[in-house]
Amino acid sequence: MRAVLIGGLNVRLVGGSDGHGSGDGPVVLLLHGFGAPGDDLVPLAEVIEAPRGTRWLFPEAPLSLNMGFGDSRAWWIIDFARIQEDRAAGRVRDLSVEIPQGLALARERMLEFLKELPRQLPIEYQKTVIGGFSQGAMLTCDAVLHTDYSFAGLVQLSGNLLAQAVWGPLLPKRAGLAVFQSHGAQDDILPHSGAERLRDTLNQTGLPVEWHSFRGGHEIPEPVLQRLGFFITKRLSA
Repeated sequence: MRAVLIGGLNVRLVGGSDGHGSGDGPVVLLLHGFGAPGDDLVPLAEVIEAPRGTRWLFPEAPLSLNMGFGDSRAWWIIDFARIQEDRAAGRVRDLSVEIPQGLALARERMLEFLKELPRQLPIEYQKTVIGGFSQGAMLTCDAVLHTDYSFAGLVQLSGNLLAQAVWGPLLPKRAGLAVFQSHGAQDDILPHSGAERLRDTLNQTGLPVEWHSFRGGHEIPEPVLQRLGFFITKRLSA
């Protein structure tokens, strides 16, 4: 593994021709979730099947959190007090009607990163699968809708439909983009209903979704990793 600075973000690279992200092979770009360290998803490169020479890129969120245990990072700040209030009242939160205060800045940072990336690494977005987990999933969906790069696929692991007023008008231009989506039926962080809402919205606007619901919480179980490997291999071998 090696670390580089691209577009203002620290990025960890693995795979490729030397195990450190070198070469010109296809790319899998994954963003971690809220409260995770920057290297949280790096081990996935060792367990997910992908075409030979695939390079794995793991950007680190720019915001550092003081959560009392190790390095915790975020793409934007979450209102935990409101989440606790909703839980206490038994309310299922509908993120589709919300536009987080920090989303615009997070998007700006991600778009700058995507613009700078081809200047520093040999990369073709037609041979790149982009996505993430939880908050990282939602940010990649938002960023993809605000670009015209021809990505090979979009991965949404435990994400939700967010900011529908913003995303809705942009979705039709992404018709045809293949999406892999998974979500735990017992997820108490991001509701399963919000994931279903995302799935249905994507399908209805022409983005075909490979949907995997599983018995579990806010996580990525082994069967999902196996199916994600099939998706990545298919998209990057096309």
